[in-house]
Amino acid sequence: MKDELFDELIASVREGGKILRGKAKPSRSFQINAPDVKKIRSNYKLSQNEFAALMGISVKTLRNWEQGRRSPEGAARVLLQVAAKYPKAVWDTVRPK
Repeated sequence: MKDELFDELIASVREGGKILRGKAKPSRSFQINAPDVKKIRSNYKLSQNEFAALMGISVKTLRNWEQGRRSPEGAARVLLQVAAKYPKAVWDTVRPK
């Protein structure tokens, strides 16, 4: 490794350490807002039981999301975003024929 690249790497690690210790602020940050689960469900005009069944989750999980005790993560968050933006696609996928 070239000396200049190594020095840049060391400086970056030191900067990261300062940020983790709270002695410096990051140059940028990202915030991903949790989907409004209650609003998504109300747009579908479904009860909690019905919406939980539609999404393949427990009613307890749905209630925790709606009441802000937990937030959907990973695939559940993506599925809710799809459900919010493309309700017809969700209905076409899960509705029995």
